[in-house]
Amino acid sequence: MQKAKPARGKDYKARLSCITNIVIKNKEAKIHLHSGAFCTCVEKDYLGMIYTNWKERLMPIEGIKFSSSSQDMHPLGILEAEIIFPHSEGSIRLKVEFVLMNNCTSQHLILGNHYLNIYGIDINNLKDRYFTIGEKRQKFSFPLEKREINVIKQVYNVNKEIFVSDQLIEAQISPELTFEMKEELIEILFQYREAFASDNAPLGAIKGHEVDIMLNLERIYPPLLKRPAYPARPRAREALETHIDELMKLGVPRTFGTMKK
Repeated sequence: MQKAKPARGKDYKARLSCITNIVIKNKEAKIHLHSGAFCTCVEKDYLGMIYTNWKERLMPIEGIKFSSSSQDMHPLGILEAEIIFPHSEGSIRLKVEFVLMNNCTSQHLILGNHYLNIYGIDINNLKDRYFTIGEKRQKFSFPLEKREINVIKQVYNVNKEIFVSDQLIEAQISPELTFEMKEELIEILFQYREAFASDNAPLGAIKGHEVDIMLNLERIYPPLLKRPAYPARPRAREALETHIDELMKLGVPRTFGTMKK
């Protein structure tokens, strides 16, 4: 067994689910990865907290019957939407179609088995439960096992998403951190994002990062300055030129009159 079995008669207290956080229309919501559901659906009042104009976006649906637990479901139409699975190592965006139900009681979105199959969403029930999407390396957790979110939250930041996908694309975050710890770390990095270099904001453009270097031009020179000023070997010369070019692109060296630092 991966975990200790609860005491006899207490299995129901485990309360494990396949509900996780997503972002839809710049709002945080919850979605159930439901391998037993043959369609992707949502209750109309819950959707109304996300799309206030859902009636205008609705596509017609006909010629099919829906049921759940021997109860007939009443579909109102189909709504196409993009959902984002947030992750510190790169979020994943999926396009799905939700069947809008008039009498569904679930207070969350339901992602049916057909989309689990289309996008290759695999749920792993090892000690640390997680799921993956396609061939991506990200491991997504089920944070709602510890905390419930019953309302739609306007917490998504588009600029933060761009920062994570552009600036932190190669960042290596310890797998020992919990989901909440990773989110807190990302929030801190985003808050102080001006400390990161980018094409539009090189290191040299950041005030407070300057380093003053005093050059002694008087003899006797230190031993290192007695060496040739430029590498003689072509390979070393090429490597040095590449390094200098990279520093120049980052804006690290800056000219002051006829002097450089």
